[in-house]
Amino acid sequence: MTFKSKNTYLHYTIFVTTLTLLSLASCKTKSYNNYLVEGKKIEVNKNYTKNESIDSYITPYRNHINKDLDSIISFCPETLDKSKGEWQSNIGNFMSDACMEMANPVFMKQQNKQIDIILLNSDGIRSIIPKGNITKRNAFEVMPFENSLIVIALKGEQIKALAQHIITEKKPHPLNGLKIILNKENVITNILFKDQPIENNKIYYVGTSDYLANGGDNMTFFLKNEGAYDLNYKIRNVLIDYFYIHKTIEASNSPRIIKE
Repeated sequence: MTFKSKNTYLHYTIFVTTLTLLSLASCKTKSYNNYLVEGKKIEVNKNYTKNESIDSYITPYRNHINKDLDSIISFCPETLDKSKGEWQSNIGNFMSDACMEMANPVFMKQQNKQIDIILLNSDGIRSIIPKGNITKRNAFEVMPFENSLIVIALKGEQIKALAQHIITEKKPHPLNGLKIILNKENVITNILFKDQPIENNKIYYVGTSDYLANGGDNMTFFLKNEGAYDLNYKIRNVLIDYFYIHKTIEASNSPRIIKE
């Protein structure tokens, strides 16, 4: 009986070990490799046959979106265009002022601080705001990208670099909070914040887009900062919210860059 019991145990052990090894082997991850990738160009033109079932399915959604985008929410008495003006444009003034007004309460709520300066980029403005009724679609046309507002803490030295960048670029970048004084040769003679000269070691809070905050458009002065705060507020939504609040929008002509 003893010999038979040991033999049975041995067979059982061999069986269990074999089964375990087979299970592990079957669970081993297989590696797959691509040996060939093929593709072809399918041209969509006027001869393309519309799929009626798909079109009928998406039509209610399309109509709902179009109705929302085309609903009138404000009025503009003049066309706002970035091509109007050498150092400033009416649409640039409008956008920087709107961002200052709408973003400051958000920053105050998040950080208990005030935004001092707004700087955006002229090239980021992709359309005019036409004279007449204003809709949500206009906001999407002006700002088709998903850029959000970021507040960057900069010392006065970097604010001076910011001002010099604007003058070197010679583009009407949207600006609020600063006055940059130039002589006849376009050399900066003074930079004022609340009519006071910029202080090198003072920290100023600058609202800008996430793209520029990361050094986009060669605005590398943003990279040497004392902190960054994401408002989680898309610039497009800033414009839409501003349109809802202001039933008539007007661009300020207050001077930001002054040539003596």
